[in-house]
Amino acid sequence: MLKEECFFLGTIVGKYSFKGEILAKLDTDSPNTYINLESILIETPQGLVPYFIDRSQLHKSSLLRIKFEGVDSDHDAEALIKKGLFLPLDMLPPLEGNQFYYHEITGFIAIDQMDKEIGIIKNVNDSGPQPLFVIDADGTEILIPVHDNFIKNLDRQGKKMHLDLPDGLLDIFK
Repeated sequence: MLKEECFFLGTIVGKYSFKGEILAKLDTDSPNTYINLESILIETPQGLVPYFIDRSQLHKSSLLRIKFEGVDSDHDAEALIKKGLFLPLDMLPPLEGNQFYYHEITGFIAIDQMDKEIGIIKNVNDSGPQPLFVIDADGTEILIPVHDNFIKNLDRQGKKMHLDLPDGLLDIFK
């Protein structure tokens, strides 16, 4: 499976026991959603590799303790530390209303509070402290902070995001 067809779930952060169990820090608000997985994809230099899960449970409410099939020793578990965990996109729980996954809004039309088209959302840049909508406005790149107060309405069927932006924000890109 290609990485582009998957979402990042978390990272293996340590070993739990000498019998090959690992601890994973999940990038989610509800880690209990992922307790009963049958398998998970682990990022390796060769690509994403499926690992089958013998058992898993929450550990201290924010970590997932996992025992993989075929990972039976401290040495086997050590080789997995700091590796990324991924799942297919179709395993993401559906969101409603104005909630969205960053990948979901690529290609949506951004519209300001005056019902004027700003441009096409290319992606969300979340590499800094504040995620930013990256919008293509006829060749000009516009960056708008991703903030709940700015999102007035998300129209999934029409592929439009209506924004209510502070006065002057778009003027800096002219």
